Amino acid sequence: MSHPVLIVGASMGGLRTAEALRRFGYVGPITVIGDEPYAPYNRPPLSKEVLAETVSHEAVAFEQRESTADVNWVLGTRVESADLEHNIVTDANGDVHPYSALVIATGLRPRRLNVANGELRGRHAVRTLDDAIALRADLKPGARVVIVGAGFIGCEVAATARTLGCDVTVVAPGISPMQRSLGTELAAEMQRRHEAKGVVFRLKTAVTDLVGESAVEGVVLDDGTTVPCDVLVEAIGSHENTEWLEGNDLNLSAGVLVNNDLRAMRQNGVPWNNVFVVGDVARFPNPAYDDDARQIEHWNIPTETAKRVAQVFTEQAQGEFRPIPSFWTDQYDNHLLAYGVLALADDVKLIDGDITGDCVFGYYRSGKMVGVCGIGMRSVVQSYRANFV
Repeated sequence: MSHPVLIVGASMGGLRTAEALRRFGYVGPITVIGDEPYAPYNRPPLSKEVLAETVSHEAVAFEQRESTADVNWVLGTRVESADLEHNIVTDANGDVHPYSALVIATGLRPRRLNVANGELRGRHAVRTLDDAIALRADLKPGARVVIVGAGFIGCEVAATARTLGCDVTVVAPGISPMQRSLGTELAAEMQRRHEAKGVVFRLKTAVTDLVGESAVEGVVLDDGTTVPCDVLVEAIGSHENTEWLEGNDLNLSAGVLVNNDLRAMRQNGVPWNNVFVVGDVARFPNPAYDDDARQIEHWNIPTETAKRVAQVFTEQAQGEFRPIPSFWTDQYDNHLLAYGVLALADDVKLIDGDITGDCVFGYYRSGKMVGVCGIGMRSVVQSYRANFV
């Protein structure tokens, strides 16, 4: 252990890993490398409450604990490559970082539209602090905002933009916003609530091109119509930040494949003993549901995976890794909280409340509950969490 535990990725997963290593007794050196210039901060509020205010690092920064005061933070530095056989990582400056153990925490980045007339001002994504700062500057009252994508980020930005007085149109290929996660009935109800606030949905359609000379003036849809646009927000999914790992014996087909101890897997199914993966770039099996390895992009997964890595690394892990994914979203005065993997459900039904008010839906696969989600009724939603443990 003459070299540090090296964590690549200085967001929530990287910070929580450093904290957990100290909490479980590792006293050796820790270095964290991140490509952003900022100390670790909380990303979910960037498309919610923080976007409605003055966006700043202070508003979202995580508290730095005394236990990690001796961590070596290398910020504003992009990692270019890794050599897992020789235990080294090389950054964009050409500096080589040897390690005793490597933790991959590089997360995701937004997908962007691929259109012919794409080099225009006014295009935004929401992933980083700088993304949110730039978008907030354009969300002026009366601005015509088009959001491509009707997942959680797209709908959160839509709610914030309407609250700020923007005209908002959401364009997406699905039949309802957030349907993949929420199911048909709850998704349709959330669409109704957005429309009651003035959001216009153009569903079952896609953007084929942009209109404008130097800045976005409109988006062209595949039905031939054009929607006027001053601000374009692209919320169409993510790419895994794994290019720096290419050339190593890893399965990078969808994130980084790991075993239940979050050790990265070689192509032959044998794990790398000293290479771990945390956060939403990890594709791991969860016996709480089945043996399939999945990426889970929910807010609690960086903390849960960081804790597991620290326990495994310090030889204190007990039993299987069976995290219960959880997410929350705030859209206007609608507060949604969920536990489980809702997308696995083949049956969704209202189990409490009134769908036009506060309500709770249960999500079932082959008759077994695999998730629960509620608008309001937080204590009721939390009471179902024990079903998944």
